[in-house]
Amino acid sequence: MILENTPLHFLGKRLQFPPVETAGEDGLLAVGGDLSPERLLLAYKNGIFPWFNDDSLILWWTPDLRMVLFPEKVKISKSMRKLIREGKFTLTQNKCFEQVIDYCAQIHRKGQEGTWITPEMKMAYMNLYKKGFIKSYEVWEDGELVGGLYGVDLGHVFCGESMFSLTSNASKFAFIKMAQEMYKNGYRIIDCQVHTDHLESLGAELLPRKEFMKILQGQLHARQ
Repeated sequence: MILENTPLHFLGKRLQFPPVETAGEDGLLAVGGDLSPERLLLAYKNGIFPWFNDDSLILWWTPDLRMVLFPEKVKISKSMRKLIREGKFTLTQNKCFEQVIDYCAQIHRKGQEGTWITPEMKMAYMNLYKKGFIKSYEVWEDGELVGGLYGVDLGHVFCGESMFSLTSNASKFAFIKMAQEMYKNGYRIIDCQVHTDHLESLGAELLPRKEFMKILQGQLHARQ
């Protein structure tokens, strides 16, 4: 949704974005452009992400308050600890990304009509996957895919995009295991983009854009 009086920047073919500080109150920064791997990577490296409906122009967002998870702060409830100990689920990585994104697109979400994972968006993330910038986590139960998530991997910064669950707690399991693995591998922050009660229950918190950008840029520069 575009708010009235929001200052809009219209993108052309040139590979650039306006400063994130010029985003509107709703977090909308720019309209247009394309979903090429180069533009998507430039966006994520600057704290910007695409989010739009099938009948809309491409919209680029950078909320003033960013939902993030510091991997070491992931919350694991007693019931989830019990489920993990029981070994009900198994986890794989990058085993069937296309199935994961397809399920994420199909799952009905409360308060949302349709899906933002349009065929155009799917193709864009498939292209990033082929270039090695996407991670997917798959949850299995008795050999069946029952949950998972995926996101953009910038190296020590992971930008979560979507998750799905076909059985109770499957996406929670994926999220917790992902956070634990990333903490062990030196990831500093997981970008969850916008607030949801579900993410908050798992330990995610709101961070001012300025602080988020400082961490993001610091991690990117450290890997250069």
